Amino acid sequence: MTKKPYLTGHYTPVTDEATAHGLTVHGTLPPELNGRYFRNGHNPKPGITPTHWFKGSGMIHGVRLRDGRAEWYRNRWVHTPALDGVPYLGADGIPNLRASDAATHVIEHAGRILALQEANLPYELTPDLETVGAHDFGGRLKTAMTAHPKTDPATGDLHFFGYGPFPPHLTYHVADAKGEIVRSEVVEGAGPSLMHDFGITERYVVWLDLPVVFHPEEHSGIPYRWNDRYTPRIGVMPRTGPATVRWFEVEPGALLHVANAYEDESGRVVLTGPRYDRGAWEQTWKFWIGAPGHAPQPMVGATHYRWILDPATGVATEETLDDLITEFPTVNEDVTGRPHRYSYAVAFPGPDLDAYAIVKHDHTAGGRELMPMGPGRMPGEAVFVPAEGATGEDEGYLLTVVSDLAEDASQLLVIDASAPGAGPLAVVELPRRVPSGIHGSWIADADAPAVEGGAA
Repeated sequence: MTKKPYLTGHYTPVTDEATAHGLTVHGTLPPELNGRYFRNGHNPKPGITPTHWFKGSGMIHGVRLRDGRAEWYRNRWVHTPALDGVPYLGADGIPNLRASDAATHVIEHAGRILALQEANLPYELTPDLETVGAHDFGGRLKTAMTAHPKTDPATGDLHFFGYGPFPPHLTYHVADAKGEIVRSEVVEGAGPSLMHDFGITERYVVWLDLPVVFHPEEHSGIPYRWNDRYTPRIGVMPRTGPATVRWFEVEPGALLHVANAYEDESGRVVLTGPRYDRGAWEQTWKFWIGAPGHAPQPMVGATHYRWILDPATGVATEETLDDLITEFPTVNEDVTGRPHRYSYAVAFPGPDLDAYAIVKHDHTAGGRELMPMGPGRMPGEAVFVPAEGATGEDEGYLLTVVSDLAEDASQLLVIDASAPGAGPLAVVELPRRVPSGIHGSWIADADAPAVEGGAA
């Protein structure tokens, strides 16, 4: 039987957990980078073929940087019940929130490291990637948790949600900077859509109710399909007061990942991210389930897009910002929910590009800057790390793991975010080829007292 595309090439799983110390570094690692870069992704056990790319078990790959050295690499599965075959649904048909793949993202909040997958509870990890267990915020979290929470840079509050195909479709949560849930509220009016991400601004929460919706005849394990009859909407909800949403009808399109959201000088809500039309979405889905005629890569046709939503008039406008095929957008998280000038993304091969690249978009001056990876090399999401004492939005570093098929190897690249086209400042040689994955985070020692020092 032909292997599924998400188990081959750059996505070929590794078969074990490993640790290596004293990694080789080419160039100069900025000595201020003291912390851990963790990156999550789907990595089923040997002999397991999940029915959908997103159903593969979570594995975290980590690199410890300190004082200009790359001290260690390690990779660990997130040891959840699902890893050992516990079903996602209980005998009563109710989802088991603890039976998570925990394979989409990994973050730090309030001194806890959490592996996330949106249909389940988060899983807490130690600084050396051992699994602690499911984290339900002291019993306060009664729903699943999105894999894309947003930290408000002014307050340290963590904004997140749980969604599902059956009512209540959407529940909004806020955990304060100490990690205590201080708000949980059902958001009325949301539908059974695939709500993978959302946005926050200084005053609003931005919800995505778009036309990829629950479909019981989709048997891949992710029961959602595009539905032309579903009215696509983006919702704007005040962050304070009742969870009352103003919905804006928009053109049909799907959005997996928000780059950022903010309010402009006129009080309008601006949202940016890679948008799929129906053809792009369905071609991409074929890769994710391994259907015949799938594309050679997992993301097809998503282009950088902007929606402008005016709460005063109820008018929505939208436009394509760049026709380059991109995904996994990031920004300097210090501007989360605020106007931003720069965003970064993985650029995929297409009509304008022969090979994978990291792209930087300038939303003020316009234009883009590319750092091509070269043949056979695929970068992952570029995580922004502010430079020490930074005053400019792009003063910092981009961290990304590159899969190199020709060399059967991987590297962690440290790139000057102000000039990515100049090439990496440092290259850390990893002891194995790391499968291309999904999302990750930089966890600085200074920002996470509970993990400071950590594993040597």
